[in-house]
Amino acid sequence: MGASVPTPADAAGGAAPLLSVRNLSVEFQVEGGQVQAVRDISFDLRPGEILGLVGESGSGKSVSMSSLLRLNPSPPARITGGSVLFQGTDLLALSERQLRRFRGREIAMVFQDPAMSLNPVQTVGSQITEAMQVHDRGLSRRDARARAIELLDLVGVPAPTVRYSQYPHEFSGGMRQRAMIAMALSNRPKLLIADEPTTALDVTVQAQILDLLQDIQREEQVSIILITHDIGIIAEVADRVLVMYAGKVVETAGVGPLFETPLHPYTRGLLASLPRLDAPGGDLPSIPGQPPSLNPPPSGCAFHPRCSLSAGRERCRTELPDLADAGGQHHVACHFFAELRDSAPPGAAGEPAATDMDRGYAR
Repeated sequence: MGASVPTPADAAGGAAPLLSVRNLSVEFQVEGGQVQAVRDISFDLRPGEILGLVGESGSGKSVSMSSLLRLNPSPPARITGGSVLFQGTDLLALSERQLRRFRGREIAMVFQDPAMSLNPVQTVGSQITEAMQVHDRGLSRRDARARAIELLDLVGVPAPTVRYSQYPHEFSGGMRQRAMIAMALSNRPKLLIADEPTTALDVTVQAQILDLLQDIQREEQVSIILITHDIGIIAEVADRVLVMYAGKVVETAGVGPLFETPLHPYTRGLLASLPRLDAPGGDLPSIPGQPPSLNPPPSGCAFHPRCSLSAGRERCRTELPDLADAGGQHHVACHFFAELRDSAPPGAAGEPAATDMDRGYAR
């Protein structure tokens, strides 16, 4: 069993977390065995916080967050352990009928590709109003329509009254994503999970969507979990960061400490691969090798075959590291993180590893 991360309440004057995940594990039944996609992860989310969840494709980010609402198809997916407490209620212990009261109402999700999530034969407005009326049977069609138009305006869709009656194919990619965010907000959820919400968009629209999420967090007082494979995206968006590798959380910290002093070699590799205006030209550094197979997971630290710090040390090959307290709400799963503590972070010493300009976003 992995070490639990101390709750944010410890650093927030005793405020209870909105979401508390403990020792969550998920596996998929495949030909030849089980893939342990999520392995014993724990974290807390405080009210009004933006939490960035980052890692390479296949690290378990989307599977872990979909599992909070049991959205992964079963079979082949199976939650094998853990608890998910949302305001004190364990979502994993609820019946499917009980869980429907939370999906879309208390917790909403924005998926990666809005074109796949929106119904092409229904108007955008009707899909938003349907999301509201499912959870509020007493809501009139007129009031639902007014709320939908208000939401489209809130997320920056131009001419919302006109757009309400249009179909998804009449929206651009960026506007479809805005419409999905409007639908997610329709029932005033307390938690919004955004799964790679900018992947299919050009960099200018990406920046607009990220700004929108920050505006929503401030205006609606909603907590957000932002899932991404691009650590640069969360540089100025998130309050805290969870870095995942091979189904486990390998580092977690506030966004400032993590970018200034990353303590896991994998996190350093991700940060070093970001383009920087103050760096010399040439090819960007990359992490050698590939993520491991999780059928079964490798022994010891899953990152050790790609890790220059490990250098074949026996402890890395044989002993799985737990999340250790590195001080200041900074936790890292590395046997030898102390050797990195005083060394220079990726890029210029003491400077953040990414800015809007580094990411090429137009603001």
